[in-house]
Amino acid sequence: MKRSVLTRYRVMAYVTAVMLLVLCTCMVFKYGFDMGENVTLAVSQVHGFLYIIYLVFAFDLGSKAKWSFGKLLWVLLAGTIPTAGFFVERKVSRELAGQFVEPAPVAAKA
Repeated sequence: MKRSVLTRYRVMAYVTAVMLLVLCTCMVFKYGFDMGENVTLAVSQVHGFLYIIYLVFAFDLGSKAKWSFGKLLWVLLAGTIPTAGFFVERKVSRELAGQFVEPAPVAAKA
């Protein structure tokens, strides 16, 4: 497996987790203080779009790492639980640390 598969998953895991925290904050302002309805709508749509990209990258990583259905499902759902994305991403990165195929060095011609 290439390292880039894990890298793009990690980036989307962090982006999705941060956007979910922003969305939760917007929801508190919308329903708790009755303000920011338009911002909440925009943030929720952005998070939804980014979550779809996260699902694609997480599924790609899971299929290449040959995860069980339960583990894949847990990783996919991590983008819907506030702060879970950070912890799941860290655990996945540690588990997959030694499973990368590094390209062979190319000799330079003089």
